Amino acid sequence: MIAEDRHGAPAGPPPGRRERKKAEVRQRISDAATALFLRSGFDQVSVSEIAEAADVARPTVFAHFPRKEDLFFDRYPEVAGRLTRAIAERPAGTSAVSALRDTLVAVTQAGQAPYGLNADMIPWWRAVAASRALQARARELADQLATELAQAMAATGTAEPELAAALAVAACRTVHLQAVRGILAGEDAPAVAARHSGRIRSALSAVDQMTA
Repeated sequence: MIAEDRHGAPAGPPPGRRERKKAEVRQRISDAATALFLRSGFDQVSVSEIAEAADVARPTVFAHFPRKEDLFFDRYPEVAGRLTRAIAERPAGTSAVSALRDTLVAVTQAGQAPYGLNADMIPWWRAVAASRALQARARELADQLATELAQAMAATGTAEPELAAALAVAACRTVHLQAVRGILAGEDAPAVAARHSGRIRSALSAVDQMTA
């Protein structure tokens, strides 16, 4: 079993000083950007303001985050990495979609951000709902995730990997968006969260049967 750090990434060898410094700067930029976005709204915040708040040069921001939207969705690499590993490292005889299902259900039940429906994510979801740029980037990242999952599936012998990955991502995205929209519309967040993992399980079990 591969050890994981607190974000779900492989622990691996301890990073060197240079890598630690880069990670610290990236986190400082991310923290500054998140605070500004949630306070003022994504579209109202400039990259120059983020650089000033993080005490770095503007080019340094782009060295870590090629697009402004990626400052907001800064945990995408972590999410994609965890899900592709679930496919690549699944036990023999387990389908790729069921490996995704089991992983997502486990982290959702544990309330791990950004998978779970934690109440402290409500300001984040509201920021997305208020920005067409963020909504567009979210759709692009969903497509990118489908591509990455399809590659992992193809590498491990899944039949029709593009179809399986596209259906899995679409199913999860639909379930997640329905839950978030319900909470933003005033539904009880704990109640929505309580049934969320079951809906993920049902949706991906259906995809698994369709692509078996």
